[in-house]
Amino acid sequence: MFDGFWDNVFRYPRYLITIVLGLFLNTFEPFIPLLKRPITLIALVGLFLGGMFFLTFTLRAMLGLSTI
Repeated sequence: MFDGFWDNVFRYPRYLITIVLGLFLNTFEPFIPLLKRPITLIALVGLFLGGMFFLTFTLRAMLGLSTI
């Protein structure tokens, strides 16, 4: 009854990594052609950094970690 139990249990981390990696690759694959041109590369990097700063400042203000 429990012949292959531990084999199945040890397959789950590999399955999880495969699912997460596939999701990541399919999400960012449409942006690869945009990264070939310098203008869109600068715009995408600026948008990403601006979003990260916005998120950081918003969370810091909401949690009361700094005085703004």
